[in-house]
Amino acid sequence: MSDRRDAERAAVYAAESMVLRLFDEVGPSRSAVIGGTAITLPVEARFASLPSIEDYVRRVLAMPAVVDEFPRAGVPVRVRSRRGAAAATYERGSGDGAAPGVIAIPVGVRGSGWALRELVVLHELAHHLDGSGGPPHGRVFRATLASLAATVLGPEVGLCYRILFGENGL
Repeated sequence: MSDRRDAERAAVYAAESMVLRLFDEVGPSRSAVIGGTAITLPVEARFASLPSIEDYVRRVLAMPAVVDEFPRAGVPVRVRSRRGAAAATYERGSGDGAAPGVIAIPVGVRGSGWALRELVVLHELAHHLDGSGGPPHGRVFRATLASLAATVLGPEVGLCYRILFGENGL
């Protein structure tokens, strides 16, 4: 991987870390300020099991707005356990749906609870929906993630991603 792609990936993860922190630190009023704009954040889903994540992924891919915006919404996605707590990953299947994409989530490993949250699952699902063939955390992926988050969680979340991507030089 090139130094530029490493830096881009690090900037994406830094921006996402800020989004996660916003959700973690928001009080009962759900009010936050991002980019000088006061917004109300939705409640983020937390998952207890892989089947609950798989059901969530299936429901997101079936949402009419997701189907309308993302051609790859019709390509199935499987969810499986991943060893280690370091990262969730996406493994692309065949484009024709013969082999589904796979979201691998670390579960049951000490310190892996961070992966059982909606924003992490949406990140991996954005990899699935990004049909550009471009860099894994490139411009199209970031636009896909922001749009998916806005569609599923609300426009305020898409705004958070866009602002924080910009603030991180993306």
